[in-house]
Amino acid sequence: MIVQEQGSKGIFLSIDWVTILLYVILIVWGWFSVCGACYDYNNPDLFSWETNSGKQIVWAGTSLVLAAVLMLIEKRFYDTAAYVIYGAMMLLLLVTIFIAPDTKGSRSWLPIGSTMKIQPAEFAKFAVALALAKLMDTYGFSIRKTKDIGIAIGLIVFPMLLIIGQKETGSALVYFAFFLMLYREGMTGSLLFTGFACVVYFVVGLKFSGDHIANMPVSIGEFTVLLLAMIFTISMVWVYCHNTTAVKWMSIGCFGGTLLTMIFSIYVIPFNVCYVMLGLCILMAGYIIWLALYTRVVRYALIALFAIGSTAFFYITDTLFEHLDDHQRIRIEVLLGMKEDLRGAGYNVNQAKIAIGSGGLTGKGFLNGTQTKLRYVPEQHTDFIFCTVGEEEGFIGSAGVLIVYLLFIWRLIAVAERQTDTMGRVYGYCVLSIFLFHLFINVGMVLGLTPVIGIPLPFFSYGGSSLWGFTLLLFIFLRMDAERNLKRQ
Repeated sequence: MIVQEQGSKGIFLSIDWVTILLYVILIVWGWFSVCGACYDYNNPDLFSWETNSGKQIVWAGTSLVLAAVLMLIEKRFYDTAAYVIYGAMMLLLLVTIFIAPDTKGSRSWLPIGSTMKIQPAEFAKFAVALALAKLMDTYGFSIRKTKDIGIAIGLIVFPMLLIIGQKETGSALVYFAFFLMLYREGMTGSLLFTGFACVVYFVVGLKFSGDHIANMPVSIGEFTVLLLAMIFTISMVWVYCHNTTAVKWMSIGCFGGTLLTMIFSIYVIPFNVCYVMLGLCILMAGYIIWLALYTRVVRYALIALFAIGSTAFFYITDTLFEHLDDHQRIRIEVLLGMKEDLRGAGYNVNQAKIAIGSGGLTGKGFLNGTQTKLRYVPEQHTDFIFCTVGEEEGFIGSAGVLIVYLLFIWRLIAVAERQTDTMGRVYGYCVLSIFLFHLFINVGMVLGLTPVIGIPLPFFSYGGSSLWGFTLLLFIFLRMDAERNLKRQ
């Protein structure tokens, strides 16, 4: 039983009403945006079940009911059932692979009756967040322990693999957001740097793979990636091991060897310098392994693993890229500016930019968006809902939406920081990370700044699964927060 501490507020007064107000504002604003994106002059009734706007009212109403129910469930329940909920959701994700019908190339939607469908991947987010919060609240857990961080990463990666099995790669990528929480809880920055390095290797290596250094049979992409791998590895030895002697000899060997080889290739016999650079990277990794054995310092071994993994990652991803489906490969090439495909993979983003730009400063007005009404932007009521905001409400409306989201994110940070236990804080930052990832990727996707991976804009995009999923995430956290000043008997 929960009782009130002396001088503390009750559950009702402890609820963070500021966050709930922002939640309601976003849902209402989102509904108007769905109306603008889906309005049909042949069926002008915005409240009809036959229209998406009418259905969205139902999703919003049931979300409010769900929120009220969640506020009645004590935190103790989630503490006890966290792993059970996680296991049940993983089983549902697995079953979905085999029983879900094919929907636009993916098997991620389960039909309920003749008119409704749910996407289990949206609900699995809160289950993963609960499992991580429970794990990290366990006595003796330390994010610095290899075993503990390995289990935490496993809880994140497992649902990603199941969702990829449903051919829903965009939804799977969202789970990378949990690594932001791990970093907040003390995960070494080297893991985030490794992820950053992998992105740089992939983008640089792919974008410049077809370009060659003048008068040399050397790919600029491959050359740059190998050079970056050398720089990153040597820098890590300097930063984490403070071994200036090793840094000096590795710099002379790698950069000096690369320079001499290039001079030889230019003035004597032209050949691919990257073969030598690859050999130098392997020798450098071998030298670092020797340092690890000689000094018995684990950091050297990890840096050597980074050096080997850097080169392996580049060559493996280069091969895997060639085996992607044509539409996936073209999307990436369009994003990186390698191709212009305004009628194909780049069509959505190009039309979204036109719609946003046509809105001007103040927009064309509610239900007056011409690009929207003529259906120029595919998926304009789901993944590309933000272009409707830009067209109908202009720069002012778009900025207003982003300001409300900014206030919402800021409030989540404040609420997460005031938690009195690890479980509440960890779960809070999981919620924050998911919302931040969705917001950044979705808006960036519409503006052509991030890949088109098909994830909804929280509380704006049409659909019951996403709205319910975000509501679950948020209100479980708000209930945890409401209990922060209470104790049990």
